[in-house]
Amino acid sequence: MAKVVFKSYNQNDNLLFPPCLGDFIAENDPVRVLNAVVDNLDLSAVESSYEGGGASSYNPRMLTKVVFYAYLQNVYSGRKMETLLRRDVNFMWLSGMQTPDFNTINLFRKNRLSAIIDDLFTQIVKMLVDQKIISLDVQYVDGTKIEANANKYTFVWKKSIQTNREKLDRKVKAILAEAEKELNLELGETTEGVMTPSEMTERTERILDEMDRCGISDKKLRKSVSEVKDVHAGKMKEYDDKLETLGERNSCSKTDPDATFMRMKEDAMNNGQTKPGYNVQISTENQFITHYTMSWRPTDWGTFINHMDTFEQRYGRHSAEVVADSGYGSEENYEYLEQNGIEGYVKYPLFHTELKRKTLKNPFLPEHLYYNAEEDYFVCPMGQHMTYVGDKVRKSDLGYRSFSKLYRAQNCERCPLRGLCFKGKGNRTIDVNVRSRQYRDHAKELLTSERGLYHRSMRPIEPEAVFGQIKHDSRFRRFHYRGSKLTGAEFATIAIAHNIKKMISVMDAKRNGRRLSLPTDVPPAARKRVPKSAAGVSQA
Repeated sequence: MAKVVFKSYNQNDNLLFPPCLGDFIAENDPVRVLNAVVDNLDLSAVESSYEGGGASSYNPRMLTKVVFYAYLQNVYSGRKMETLLRRDVNFMWLSGMQTPDFNTINLFRKNRLSAIIDDLFTQIVKMLVDQKIISLDVQYVDGTKIEANANKYTFVWKKSIQTNREKLDRKVKAILAEAEKELNLELGETTEGVMTPSEMTERTERILDEMDRCGISDKKLRKSVSEVKDVHAGKMKEYDDKLETLGERNSCSKTDPDATFMRMKEDAMNNGQTKPGYNVQISTENQFITHYTMSWRPTDWGTFINHMDTFEQRYGRHSAEVVADSGYGSEENYEYLEQNGIEGYVKYPLFHTELKRKTLKNPFLPEHLYYNAEEDYFVCPMGQHMTYVGDKVRKSDLGYRSFSKLYRAQNCERCPLRGLCFKGKGNRTIDVNVRSRQYRDHAKELLTSERGLYHRSMRPIEPEAVFGQIKHDSRFRRFHYRGSKLTGAEFATIAIAHNIKKMISVMDAKRNGRRLSLPTDVPPAARKRVPKSAAGVSQA
């Protein structure tokens, strides 16, 4: 039997020439790509924020690399970063064997990196453009709700605050009116609406001074009046402060006043609970995040214009094409796209319904009624004229005014088709928004075109796939900071980590001769290879 020989094993063996940490890292390791990316970023803004003097500071470029690589590895805790700086060879190589503690890392993220993170995100996207990985000529837009770092039971509801404020106002006015009547004073109500805390205090002090002068000894009345000054005025100020914090919102959280309560799809009970959170909007191209915005609005349509405006501010131009689902299909958004010369492949809420056979063959829909443009009337299926009877104006939450015309039939009482036509009382009235109809017709033409079918097939694998990668692959379902400024900075860091991850995948694919994904600007021959699910009445 041959003799077994083991390799020498000595844990305390000293080396004459200590190895370099870089020797333990493969040439194609993702950490090298991240290191090269950060080395090419302009960090002069954060470097100039240091005052100098005293003890030396950790290099901000080193701390930036550590934070970005931690997010790349789904590590979001400063304490875990501190541990990895002592144990993980990649972190040790990035930091040059320096070991900042968790407090240093967290303060850097909060006070310095958050101030420039948006600019760093822009720099990285422009790198991708220079490398011809993306073009910024198309945006696939979508939104998702991410839970805030706030207690879901510490809520403030605007309607409740307004109701309690009005109740308190009535109570205070009744107390003060009773006291003034007792003193034969002129009533102090000179202004309409709810009294301000200062008005309460001034009126109360006048009444108390008069009580002292007249020697009123009614302890119960004096106590009630004193409570207005000592308790109710403070409570009214609290209500006013909360309404000021809420602004246009209907709700907020006490632990994170910038967070709004909105229905979340992902929750432990799986029943769509209302929780404090932020509506995050992103634009993607080839699954790279090219833009992001944070909003308190629970609905997507109200965030669209701000998202487009900030994209233009970031890059100095609009994209030629924008693709979005029906949550963005409003007259206001279509008008914005037209005014800025953007081809909007944006669905409207009834897009798929209109393509169904049942809808296409329904003669009673306003869209299918004959319209006489010269005399301005519609003709119903029974041949009755529906004449113009007035206008209707709607105002959106953003202040946008849309105008529509009302047309009413003359006599629907004995019509044999009344049950099929409509089920309301009286004669049928239709609401026709000509401008909105023109925008929808143009959107339908674009969406059912060859290019539109392609974009519809790509939209589910663009922003929706990115949100899936962030929430499930990266396990980022809840913010770790509070306040819109810090949560925005945290999402920017997540977006940077995601883009670097995708950049690594692209480089790896090129190295191995693989094609990662179909480019956005495809030739006509490639556009014909659209999945069957994208045509016709597809839900894509």
